[in-house]
Amino acid sequence: MNFRLRKILLIITLAGLQAGAGLAQLDTDMESLMKRSNIKKAFDYIKEIEPETIEEQVKITEIPAPTFQEQKRGLYFKKRFEEIGLKNVRVDAVGNVLGERMGTGGKDAPTLVLAAHLDTVFAMDTKLETKREGTVIKIPGIGDDSRGLTLLLAIAKSLEKHNVETIGNIIFVANVGEEGLGDLKGVKHLFNVELKDKITHFISIDGGGLRITTGAVGSKRFRVTFSGPGGHSYSAFGMANPIHAVGRLIAKISEFQTPVTPKTTFSVGMIRGGTSVNSIAREASFDIDMRSRDPYELEKIVKRFKFDAEIALKEENDRWNNNKPLKLDIKLIGDRPTGTQSQDSPIIQIASAANKFKNVQNNFGFSSTDSNLPISIGIPAITIGGGGIGKGAHSLDEQWDSKDSHIGSQRALLITLGIVGVK
Repeated sequence: MNFRLRKILLIITLAGLQAGAGLAQLDTDMESLMKRSNIKKAFDYIKEIEPETIEEQVKITEIPAPTFQEQKRGLYFKKRFEEIGLKNVRVDAVGNVLGERMGTGGKDAPTLVLAAHLDTVFAMDTKLETKREGTVIKIPGIGDDSRGLTLLLAIAKSLEKHNVETIGNIIFVANVGEEGLGDLKGVKHLFNVELKDKITHFISIDGGGLRITTGAVGSKRFRVTFSGPGGHSYSAFGMANPIHAVGRLIAKISEFQTPVTPKTTFSVGMIRGGTSVNSIAREASFDIDMRSRDPYELEKIVKRFKFDAEIALKEENDRWNNNKPLKLDIKLIGDRPTGTQSQDSPIIQIASAANKFKNVQNNFGFSSTDSNLPISIGIPAITIGGGGIGKGAHSLDEQWDSKDSHIGSQRALLITLGIVGVK
């Protein structure tokens, strides 16, 4: 379906959901919601089991799950989804783990995907040893995204324990491929294949804290490779050198000027190449990441980068009078779309109401998360922090402070129920 048409249909559907008798109401009245005894019990229960939730968070973190190697952690989630009582639990073609909790509203009811990502940035052989200092837990990946993953289980357990019947459907997803070169692989598969045209709302729980992402920072990632015949550094001297070409291009990139607003960034993250100190390399390459919340600025910096890549190639070949000239290859290795949504969007208003109920100050902003894709195609989506305080994400010194972390658990439950509605 054409994305523009799909967006129009979603707007009409949401209007119908809010107006139609018997259909799910997108509920921002948290006080009224809490007057229902089973909702109050579920709300209190998710706080009561917070110590158990934290221990599960540690257990999840101790299962290694680098991007593209999430299978072991995924199997753990399949087992836990089944134990909790979710229906139609399955692992899809790319490794996402899904479990369903269907509502009573029928075909016109909203379908919310509540997701957290399985993968981490750490290699399979990373030492995953848990250390504790009071309420602080230290282990790589404890916040990003073990916190989000464990809240999927806590929310599902709370709803099942107290027989909360929702009007809308909740599909719990532990998804693959959010980090690095995963390039949102899991979420792209959900929207394009596994749950195509079924998702009306999307929430990603990612990391600690209580910040809420409502806009998408897009990114383009490329692998640049210069290649040639190579040779001995002395006897073959006089031919173009791939490593020198890489140096020329990186020097140009380092001089890029980008706007502060909208924030637009660039970074060369990895460099490869060479055989030995006394060889002219056959090949050299690097990976570059460019980001912006503005699609125009992102495209602008990408065009500048590609133009300068051709200039660097020409300069290196001309330097040696095109003696055995180099070739250039630029490969797209990551593409995350940008996107914005109105701050008056019902999903943002529900999040704001949940914040108010828990005395949490609104902290909305832009980031690059699994919500990028739905936001870019007009599906209401947010990424929420799971509570507690995380530090050192993506580093071996990552830590997470569990003080008052139940606030994140309870808030996530409220936002979920505000979207799908209850009988």
